[in-house]
Amino acid sequence: MFQTILFDLDGTLLPMDQEIFTQDYFRRLAAKLAPQGYDAKKLIDAIWAGTAAMVKNDGSCTNEEAFWRTFSLLMGPQVLEDKPLFEEYYRVEFQQVAKVCGCNPKAKETIERLKRKGYRLALATNPLFPAIATESRIRWAGLEPEDFVLYTTYENTNYCKPNPAYYRDLLVRLDCSPKDCLMVGNDVQEDMVAQTLGMGVFLLTDCLINRKGADLSQFPRGDFDALNEFLERSAMT
Repeated sequence: MFQTILFDLDGTLLPMDQEIFTQDYFRRLAAKLAPQGYDAKKLIDAIWAGTAAMVKNDGSCTNEEAFWRTFSLLMGPQVLEDKPLFEEYYRVEFQQVAKVCGCNPKAKETIERLKRKGYRLALATNPLFPAIATESRIRWAGLEPEDFVLYTTYENTNYCKPNPAYYRDLLVRLDCSPKDCLMVGNDVQEDMVAQTLGMGVFLLTDCLINRKGADLSQFPRGDFDALNEFLERSAMT
C-alpha cells in the first residue's frame, strides 16, 4: 500500500498543451521586457540555455543558481539588476497565461479524496520555475500549495527531471522508501523514470507526452477515475 503520492503538475493536475503554454509564456515575458531594451530572440534563447543548465545540474548548486549563472553570462551582468522585473512579471503578466491552460475538476476531487484517506501528497513538478510561478500554477489547477507537504521549485531543488537523482533527492527529503511511493505524471520520459528507483508509477493519459514512442503497456495508466481505481486496488493488496 502506498503511503506517499507524488504528482506532476503541468499536464497532470493542470491540463495544458505544453507548446501553447510555452509560446504564451515567452510572448508575454518578451513584451514585458521589451521597453527595457531586451531583444526577444536573444532573451528566449538565453532562457532556453538557462533551462538546459538546470536540466544538467549535478546537484552542486540550486537550479536557481544554475539558471542565473548561465542566463547572466549570455545576457550580461546587468540582467541581475533587473531581477525585480522578472518577479513582477510572475506576479502580474504571467497570471494571464492561465487562459491557455485548462482546469480539470477531477484533479481537485482526487487530491481532496486522497487527503481524506490519509495519503501524504507531494508535488513533483519539474523545478524549472520560481516558487511564485509554481504556486500560481497550483492555484490555476484549483488547488492550494498547502495541499502538499512539499513542492519543488528552482529555489529549493538541485536537480531536474528526468535525472533519477531528482526523485532520489525527493525520497530523502520526504524520508520515505521507494516502495511506499507512487509517482503520477503525464510524461513518459520525465515521470515514469521514477520506476527505476523502485517507486510505483501511474501514467495519466489526459495530456500524454511520449516523445520517444515508448510502449505504454508497461505502465498502469488512464484518467483520474482509473487512478483512483488503481489506488483502491493497491490498498487491498
